[in-house]
Amino acid sequence: MAKRPRLSRPAAPASGPDAIVHAALALAARRPWRQVTMAEIAAEAGVGLAELHAAHPSKADILAAFMRRIDAQVLAGTDADAAGEPVHDRLMDVVLRRLDALKPYKEGIRSILRDGGGDPEAALCGAVQSLRSMAWMLEAAGIATGGLAGLIRVKGLAAIYAGTLWTWFRDDSEDAARTMAYLDRRLNQGARVLAALSRCPGQGARTRSAA
Repeated sequence: MAKRPRLSRPAAPASGPDAIVHAALALAARRPWRQVTMAEIAAEAGVGLAELHAAHPSKADILAAFMRRIDAQVLAGTDADAAGEPVHDRLMDVVLRRLDALKPYKEGIRSILRDGGGDPEAALCGAVQSLRSMAWMLEAAGIATGGLAGLIRVKGLAAIYAGTLWTWFRDDSEDAARTMAYLDRRLNQGARVLAALSRCPGQGARTRSAA
């Protein structure tokens, strides 16, 4: 059974490259992302422009680093004992873990996504990094991502995740009931497709028992 999302603590103070990422998200929460400058991010993080440039030469690079940090946090929480659970439950748990990791940055992420069209570089890099993140989420759920079938799985989860994210933005409940209901419904809708794809070459033994 998929776990309910855990209550997140506020983002902890950070230093070095982490401070830059935290500063960027904090600024995004306070004002439109398109208006945030690299100089402001450096000042917020307490670093010089040269140090900021060496760590992250663009706002798009800062966002990619943020997404990689979220990936690492989600992957660190992977429970090997959950391998025997149904695919639906494994995927639901992974997505909810990701939303839990994002919770301290919710307002900043909302601002960034709202302004995505105003920064083509960030939008393009974000789209590429998002697919990479979805591939890792599938791997964390024990679902292979190689080959054409794997690509279809990645894009399918990306579509489900995008809808879940926008539902999450509008869900202010403590238990995220609206978000969980939406995610559960979308995963159930895709269950037949996932079951069919689990029999495609390249999936291997990891999801056969759930097909």
